[in-house]
Amino acid sequence: MFISISNTWYWFLLGAVVSYFIGCFNFAVLISKLKHKDIRNVGSGNPGTMNMSRTFGWKIGLINFLCDALKGIIPVMVGHLAFAGMYFQGTSFAVTDFSRYLFGLCAVIGHIFPVTMKFKGGKGIATTLGVFTCGVTCEVGWFFPLAFALLVGVVLYIYAFEWGSMGSLLGVSGFTIWQGIIFFLRYQAMLSNAWVIATFMLLLVYNLLTWIAHRVNLYKLMGGEEHRTSVKKMLHKKKNKA
Repeated sequence: MFISISNTWYWFLLGAVVSYFIGCFNFAVLISKLKHKDIRNVGSGNPGTMNMSRTFGWKIGLINFLCDALKGIIPVMVGHLAFAGMYFQGTSFAVTDFSRYLFGLCAVIGHIFPVTMKFKGGKGIATTLGVFTCGVTCEVGWFFPLAFALLVGVVLYIYAFEWGSMGSLLGVSGFTIWQGIIFFLRYQAMLSNAWVIATFMLLLVYNLLTWIAHRVNLYKLMGGEEHRTSVKKMLHKKKNKA
């Protein structure tokens, strides 16, 4: 089935807006308030998985990660299922290859720049990893073990070197390269097509957003001032008293 963007643009706009507001919901703030704290006033002040893990231990950090990842998974699945089997008019480019990453990106933007928190949110890593984990596996189910292995690799890197921000960014970059290779092989005969170019640009924006969001961490890392993320300490973190 072929569709024309001129006749369906409003569906893309609606999906993008809804995805953005899904991203705006910050689980770190909610969970921390349930524990009688505000994560924005604790530790690094970042309402995200790393700060939650350092503050409340790895179990709470894992719950927060899964919730934030879900914010990326839901838009991707909607973008995939809503346009499954469709192609842009006059091309052999699958609409879902564009829609799932467009909607996922809007969720990431909502997480980093939430209108509900005066545009001061988290750094988007968990949501971005959720987007890519779902993005590369929703069509090819047996890719999931590989995606899971990449996520485990991120954890092992952080465990070994204790650089949480760098490990997270390497994970995002790894997923981007993986998905980029898939798209390159799939559309190598039509790389000059506008939709192919637009989709590769979406993948690039994911990296720009997350790396820019971590710019302070990178400056501190290069200056030897970055706080280390000790997985060992997280594993032995005792329950904080209110």
